[in-house]
Amino acid sequence: MMYRNQKTLFLTTIAALAFACPGAGAQEQAGWSVSGFGTLGAVHSSKRDADFTSTVMRASGAGVSRPWSTDVDSTLGMQLDLRLDRRWSAVVQVVGEQRLDNSWRPRVEWANVKFQATPDLALRAGRIALPMFLTAEYRKVGYVYPWVRPPVETYGALPFTSSTGVDATLRWTAGSVRNASQVFYGRDDIRLASPYHAHTRRILGLSNNSDWGALNVHLNLMRSEVTLDIGDALFDAYKQFGPAGAAIAARYQIDHKVMNLANIGASYDPGAWFVMAEASRSRSETFVSSTNSAYVSAGWRWNAFTPYATLATVRAAGATTDPGLPLAGLPPAYAGQAVMLNAGLAQLLSTIAQQRTASVGLRWDCATNVALKVQYDRVTPHDGSRGTFINQTPSFRSDETAHVASVAVSFVY
Repeated sequence: MMYRNQKTLFLTTIAALAFACPGAGAQEQAGWSVSGFGTLGAVHSSKRDADFTSTVMRASGAGVSRPWSTDVDSTLGMQLDLRLDRRWSAVVQVVGEQRLDNSWRPRVEWANVKFQATPDLALRAGRIALPMFLTAEYRKVGYVYPWVRPPVETYGALPFTSSTGVDATLRWTAGSVRNASQVFYGRDDIRLASPYHAHTRRILGLSNNSDWGALNVHLNLMRSEVTLDIGDALFDAYKQFGPAGAAIAARYQIDHKVMNLANIGASYDPGAWFVMAEASRSRSETFVSSTNSAYVSAGWRWNAFTPYATLATVRAAGATTDPGLPLAGLPPAYAGQAVMLNAGLAQLLSTIAQQRTASVGLRWDCATNVALKVQYDRVTPHDGSRGTFINQTPSFRSDETAHVASVAVSFVY
């Protein structure tokens, strides 16, 4: 009951603020402006033994929790832009969406100050969006992209979308190609479902965005140090079994482990149609292992309508199984404990996403700054993985296809 009340309160607050600031745009000359965005969506899944969701940071979705869910894609946000003078500016963006603790507690996505050192060089400090993927700057703003949601195989597994730190962006040209090169450094702390937390330190990265007419190419490299306390009890128990158990814990426990992520994406959009594709590679020595993901999407614009299709996949690039502790020679009591620990490890390794999805959809720009979208996804986890599904029950089986239908209204104001 508390969750529903929080959600209703947040929706009401956003609506009240929007109507309370009807002249905010007129205040831009005075140095500030208020804007907002949101997506109100509903999703149905044919599976009844797991939840389909858009990101690992959701508590529930459509499927086993309920056949229809409004929590998968629904997001509301507001942004305040403040210009202090010719060189100094600031921005604050607050976003509300379902969290892992099943609340709708708003989260600060952006809160930074920018100094325009030269016409081509900008420096920022504070909470900054990580420049991951083609849609990095507007990932939360569903109105901007054609789909109901970005492909979950690429976008759904990254738990953090912003960090607290500094960055520098240099704009430069090479012939007719316009470039924006960004270097960034920061950290992030994420409160997961109680009592778990994720700590990301030493986030260091480099990205470059190039525009050449209708062609846009984005490249990003990022390195970070991650600590996640999920699975700690399991690995602490493994350590009680001597060197063999300690080796398993060292191999998979997420305790100050280095993670590397590389992403390249490109889009070609001459106006009447578009095609875009991305490929990502993550590497880590933990139970979340390493993955390769990619998607390609294309659409055609006809008046206010945009039909589109997408193919997406994610595969493990490392081990997805482990024999665990050897049972030979263990006393019966210890052997029973080892069997349970090995089963727990197998369950953790099954969370490594391996999945393919084929999608078709239609976007209708039904009013100014409002788009109605419908989408059908054919989602198939495979090779023993749960894919991107969550809350799976014991009856869940990999390699079974889920049919997912979604409808969403996205808007900006």
